[in-house]
Amino acid sequence: MAEAEAHHHHHEQHHGHDKHEHHGHEDHDHGAMIDDFKRRFYVSLGLTIPIMALSPMIQEWMGVDWNFSGSQYLLFVLATVVFVYGGKPFLTGAWSELKGREPGMMTLIAFAIVVAYGYSTLTVFGLGASNFYWELATLITIMLVGHWVEMRSIQGASSALEELVKLMPSEAHRLDENGDIHDAAIEELEPGDHVLVRPGEKIPADGTIVKGASTVDESMITGESIPVEKTTDDTLIAGAINKEGSLTLSIEKTGSDSYLSQVVDLVKKAQQSKSRAQNFSDRAAKWLFYIALGAGLLTLIVWLISGFDFAFALERMVTVMVIACPHALGLAIPLVVSVSTSLSAQKGLFIRNRTQFEEARRVDAILFDKTGTLTKGSFGVTDVVLEAAENEEEVLRLAAALENESEHPLARGIVEAARERGIDWPQAESFENLTGKGLQGTVEGRSILIVSPGYAKDEEWNFSEEQFQALADEGKTVIFVAEEKQVLAMIALADQIRESSFDAVKRLKEMGIEPMMLTGDNQKVAHWVGRQLGLDSIYAEVLPDEKAAKVKELQHQGYRTAMTGDGINDAPALAAADLGIAVGAGTDVAMETADVVLVESDPEDVVSILELSEATSRKMKQNLWWAAGYNIIAIPLAAGVLYSIGVLMNPAVGAVLMSLSTIIVAINARLLRLPERKISRGDEKIVGDDE
Repeated sequence: MAEAEAHHHHHEQHHGHDKHEHHGHEDHDHGAMIDDFKRRFYVSLGLTIPIMALSPMIQEWMGVDWNFSGSQYLLFVLATVVFVYGGKPFLTGAWSELKGREPGMMTLIAFAIVVAYGYSTLTVFGLGASNFYWELATLITIMLVGHWVEMRSIQGASSALEELVKLMPSEAHRLDENGDIHDAAIEELEPGDHVLVRPGEKIPADGTIVKGASTVDESMITGESIPVEKTTDDTLIAGAINKEGSLTLSIEKTGSDSYLSQVVDLVKKAQQSKSRAQNFSDRAAKWLFYIALGAGLLTLIVWLISGFDFAFALERMVTVMVIACPHALGLAIPLVVSVSTSLSAQKGLFIRNRTQFEEARRVDAILFDKTGTLTKGSFGVTDVVLEAAENEEEVLRLAAALENESEHPLARGIVEAARERGIDWPQAESFENLTGKGLQGTVEGRSILIVSPGYAKDEEWNFSEEQFQALADEGKTVIFVAEEKQVLAMIALADQIRESSFDAVKRLKEMGIEPMMLTGDNQKVAHWVGRQLGLDSIYAEVLPDEKAAKVKELQHQGYRTAMTGDGINDAPALAAADLGIAVGAGTDVAMETADVVLVESDPEDVVSILELSEATSRKMKQNLWWAAGYNIIAIPLAAGVLYSIGVLMNPAVGAVLMSLSTIIVAINARLLRLPERKISRGDEKIVGDDE
């Protein structure tokens, strides 16, 4: 099982990295590997049945005699096929474990099957009495099914970084000296080229605006929730979306120098440096390997000293060594894994990296990205401050009539607010977009403007400065609704906090975990949201590449950190954290670098992950005790501790005990349940939540 982890880690590692030269079946994708195990399992299972029927020990046990001349040689041939074909993944796995001087599960299995095969083959060709081919065949079959079950449940990792690159448009409109447009592939762009970016297009490469003004949505990249106004001499990042105006851009960085490529590199590095958390059953297997080796040799020596013949002493040694590898251990973890994976899938949690997920229960600090995680990432009206207007209804009616024509995220917030209050708005008679400044139009014959604070100040309109300042200090976005030059009202909008964020923060604190906020958004907004939620640690205006550094800094302070985020700007931090959680149908890149993906953008699900991790780990420990318990009893008996009183554990009895411990482990795994929620999460989906 742990080797599937190791394989999986290999896979995680060589996603797009050429860190290892891989050979053999590691070169296939994960799916092919699963099919490979499945094939080996079916072949081994098919051959195990005749092997059991032909085994003298099993026949003796059942009181039948199915031997015929040469039946032992047929048995040898069948067992050899199972040993070579079915056992290959374990033998190659053990080889790489031993090369790395880290014996684990693979070494334990390989050791048992090599000893069983070697000894049984000697017995067929004339040494000793009983053979262990049935033990060899059942062990290989059960271990293959364990691996297959586990690999199937951790499948679903696809290749990360190509997704980032998909963000990039494939071509750009390059301008020549005469200002004519020629479409060119992104790769052909040179620093200093001028390109035209039309409304709605993605910025093709990092550069500076030489002509035009527009608002640009950088939320995918920086996490800043509000589209940013850009004008001449401002810099633009490749992959951001140009909203309303046409821009002429002078290219500065292309290809691997660009900001996105640097994010890709950060993610790669963080993924490579992720430690392979040594697995629980791997450690158990390592000790069992040493115990089996030690107990076997000790048994051999003691029986020889006691004056028994070599054949008898060898049989005792082999019995001990083979029994020391419990079938149940191979299933103890994979079965729990498959149950916990399907449980989590029902809850909308998708686990990509088992090891990090199992370690999640140790987390003591959770970093939340703000936009789209703690908040909905969509704007809502928080205040309407009346100036010359009679009432809020009138203001929202006029504002909605104009904003209804606009595509801006703030516009949606205003239209939504009017709709929620049941206000009907008229059709605007004329409408004009003042790029980067606001909107202007005629509603019911009145000339209405909706503009930014900057515009209101430039025009020297009269409005209450203190109230404006108070709203701005809370990090809210304020817009002015005016008729001619008279300010009717100020409308404040802010990113709306999710209902479930309050509960999640409270429950994390109860669990002794410190919730923190780490966001690219500005200080004011971050602190306003943080205060509402009762967060003590707030890190704002953190650039994407600084996010990963912040995570590392907290790790140096001794925190085991989980990071929750949804954008590209979170990807390096998700990869660097002890547990990376991608929320919502965020960007594919965030999902790729995360260990767990949440289908809903619900902070409460973060609490579920920690609870499930705790429950899963408890079950695994119970199962390992059941599996190892069998050994603790079986090894001394097989070695002949009670021989003096006539009790010698016959391998057939060992087989019965072994089946029992395997069945107990399987049943126990199915009993895994998620702790019930104190409150039922009804369908309180909030409007606008799924954009």
